[in-house]
Parts: sequence; C-alpha cells; structure tokens
Amino acid sequence: MAIKREKKNELLDLYKEQISTSSAFFMVSYSGITVKHLETLRHTIRELGGTLYVVKNTLAAIALKDSGIELPASYLLGTTMIGFAYDDIPGVAKALSGIANELDSITIKGGYFEGQVYSPQQVRMLADLPPLPVLQAQFLGLLQTPATRIAGALAGSIRQVVNVFNAYSEKEAAAA
Repeated sequence: MAIKREKKNELLDLYKEQISTSSAFFMVSYSGITVKHLETLRHTIRELGGTLYVVKNTLAAIALKDSGIELPASYLLGTTMIGFAYDDIPGVAKALSGIANELDSITIKGGYFEGQVYSPQQVRMLADLPPLPVLQAQFLGLLQTPATRIAGALAGSIRQVVNVFNAYSEKEAAAA
C-alpha cells in the first residue's frame, strides 16, 4: 500500500529523531508475529525506557544515511523492527534477544551503539549482560571491598595487640 508524501516525511522525521535521541538501537526481522506478541514486546521495551517501531526499510535507510550511520545492507532487507534504547541498553537487547529465542519468526539483524555497528552475535552477548542496577551494585561492591578488608585487617591487628596486653596484665596479676 502506497504512503502519501506527507506521511513519508513524518515517518522520516520520526526515525531521525529516534536515531538522534537514543543511546543505541537494535534491528530485528519479523514475519508471522502475532499482534499479541508485538504488543507484549512493545510494552516490555517501553518499561525499559525504550521504544519499538516497525519501519519502512527505504525510509529507515534515508534516516540512517542522513544521521551519518552506515549499516550493512542486510540489516534493511525484509521486514524490519527497530528497538531504540535510551537508558537500559542491555535490557532492550535482552528483551529482543529473549523474544527471538522464544519465537522462530523473529531474528536479530544487528545493532548500533556508540558509533559502532554490532553483529547479531554481539547483540546477543550484550543481552547476556546483567541489568544495569545489578552491574552498578557489583561495581560498588568492588569499590567497597578494599576498604572493608583494610578495616578488617586494622581491627584484627588492634585486637591482637589488646589480647597481648590482656595476657600480659593477667600474667602480672597472677604473679602478684
């Protein structure tokens, strides 16, 4: 079905805006996906602070070119959905990878993050990362570990000195 010129311009502007404001985006191929699965996926990605669009390949190619992004031609063949991530990049990748594992009708084509094109395998590796709050907690744990060990070592040393003085004073008291 043909789209009017105004609608094409609106979509092109929307794609350019999403590309420029997102931190990363991931492209997937879909065929035979049910509306229920599509809505569930959109809802999941929305909860992660992202958006999901079914795109027209020719308009997406123009928007990418205008944004200075070059992707392999295979990323824009067949049916295409783009998941845009704003905050939780691994979360959006995980949602798309999860549904791709669940449904044979969805295939990850690749992604784009920090000026670098990602292959489908790299997107899956990104999806395997723990969620952002878990990574932050692990990082804080690493930062706190040396301080905790130093405090424990100092407390242990002080305890040993106190025990030596206590033993010496008990020995003196027993001798008197």
